[in-house]
Amino acid sequence: MRFRFAITALAVAWAQAASAEDLLQVYALARAADPVLASADAQRGVQRELAVQARAALLPQWQLNATETRDQQDGSRSRELGSSLSQTLFDLGKLRSWDAERTLESAQDLRVRAAEQALCARLATAYFGVLSAQATLATTKANEDAFAAQVAQAQKRFDAGLSAQVDVEQARAYHALARGSTVQAQQALADAREALIQLTGQTPGELHPLAPELPALLPEPAQPQAWVDEALRSNPQLQSQRRIVEASEQRIGAARAAHWPTLSAGLDSARASGAGISDEQRRGGTQFALRLTVPLFAGGATQSQLRQAGYQRDLARDDYEVARRALVRETQAQYQAVASGVALLESTRAAVNAADQALTSTRAGQGLGTRTMTDLLLAIQTQAAAQNAHDQARHGYVLARLLLQQAAGALGEPELAAVNQLLSKGTL
Repeated sequence: MRFRFAITALAVAWAQAASAEDLLQVYALARAADPVLASADAQRGVQRELAVQARAALLPQWQLNATETRDQQDGSRSRELGSSLSQTLFDLGKLRSWDAERTLESAQDLRVRAAEQALCARLATAYFGVLSAQATLATTKANEDAFAAQVAQAQKRFDAGLSAQVDVEQARAYHALARGSTVQAQQALADAREALIQLTGQTPGELHPLAPELPALLPEPAQPQAWVDEALRSNPQLQSQRRIVEASEQRIGAARAAHWPTLSAGLDSARASGAGISDEQRRGGTQFALRLTVPLFAGGATQSQLRQAGYQRDLARDDYEVARRALVRETQAQYQAVASGVALLESTRAAVNAADQALTSTRAGQGLGTRTMTDLLLAIQTQAAAQNAHDQARHGYVLARLLLQQAAGALGEPELAAVNQLLSKGTL
């Protein structure tokens, strides 16, 4: 099941800034530099070699031995050269261990897929975190400028005897508070950009913002349980945890097989030379043997290893259940976030329109004497709050859709490309 993200045609004709970067460009930087993804890939390499080593124990083993001895009495020397070739014919423990390592290799492949999807989600979170911080800074700065203009206007009206000193002081108070909000917004933006640098390893340029017109669509299918079911089937992190449980079961089989006999075939040859060596030893010889080994007692280690494997299996099962429950909760939460985001986009858009009209009316009313300075300052503040709420809702909605796709195991570069189409060609 793929998240069908319908993209409407956006008639945008803005020129692209030379230093601007879009979501895919930043993603390419992050994919090349992210140490978390690189670590997951290195872990996959480690597990692949462990599987190779487990298989090697079932393949022929060939050794070459050379020995030189010296007699302390007469100083004579003798040499012996031999080789030993062996092949396991039956060893259930080694076979089950190989099965476990191959299952863990498959689990690590799934973990790399999960790390790739997590990188997409982390990158999108950081990218839209910067856009949200930029939008907040733009709003607070505009709010500060508006209050600064009101301070100047109030001072002129007071100097002309048209208003009281309290109007000037009230405007100054609102302006001072707005200036503090601007400082906080600047700090938040700097931190958001650092979060993006942490992923890419370099300072990105200006980022493309979302286009003014954003399609607000409910998830499809529109049933949260359908998304939960898909997540339980396709989420690579949960699939990986399921494979780890399978591997732990196979390790129990390997530990139990330590009680079983093993059978191997061997081909040994040796040749000697030196003082005191007979002609037959010089000619050497070759022996073929079948070796049957029956374990009888190992000091209790076999039973201990079997119990240890059982505990590890229980641990893997518990970890799987923890991951399953967390995934169910995350999927439902992101589905509700998308559904709420659609309603929030509509309500905040309506709030911005109403706040703009209210501010225009209040300015006109103050000029006619029907509205006070307090009314105007509150109208400016309300308009800024509405605009900021709408900007945050836009970014939150798009990010929630991506996080829902991640939970369902369907987040990758194509999904980022679809969101990239929602970005404008200009910068904030």
